[in-house]
Amino acid sequence: MTTPGQEAMATLLEAAQGLPAPEPGDESIGAPTKTRPRQPKTLVAGIGNIFLGDDGFGVEVVRRLEGVPMPEGVKVTDFGIRGIHLAYELMNEYDTLVLVDALPRGEAPGTITLFEPEIEIGPEEARTPMMDAHGMDPATVLGMLADLGGKIDRVVIVGCEPATVEEQMGLSGPVAAAVDEALELVMRVVTEASTYAREEGSS
Repeated sequence: MTTPGQEAMATLLEAAQGLPAPEPGDESIGAPTKTRPRQPKTLVAGIGNIFLGDDGFGVEVVRRLEGVPMPEGVKVTDFGIRGIHLAYELMNEYDTLVLVDALPRGEAPGTITLFEPEIEIGPEEARTPMMDAHGMDPATVLGMLADLGGKIDRVVIVGCEPATVEEQMGLSGPVAAAVDEALELVMRVVTEASTYAREEGSS
């Protein structure tokens, strides 16, 4: 059994196959004002339902990231199934969204997938209404964000093939064993995003 959010994630996967610092003297009267590039912001969002077995994978990954030092500008949060909360959080001008979730693809349970889908927001009349606060698939969340007047430049998904999404607490053995691999991928993504932004700002 798959949840609607997981089916939407699988559909996305199929479709997916600044200025230098001021120099001395720049502050003189009449000289153009130079500013440092804005610190890029990345949000790591663990999503899923902890009461549906392996659907709680993203929540567990984020829980394990608590207390782990992150690059500047990176925020890690458990959003569970609160899609509207995630959409409102994204209004805080994030550059990159890293979604961590269960992602059924027909692979062996515990298989980790990393991909970056194209961001496409459909017509307003075709999107999920904002009052659907529990919609958590990427298309629904990005639709809510667009309704709020916001946008996100980049979305990266770290997904794990679930063994079961039946009603139960806790992850299956293969999915629990895959958490460490997902942690490494998340850290690599946020570190590379931060490093790339610094290089861009210094060029």
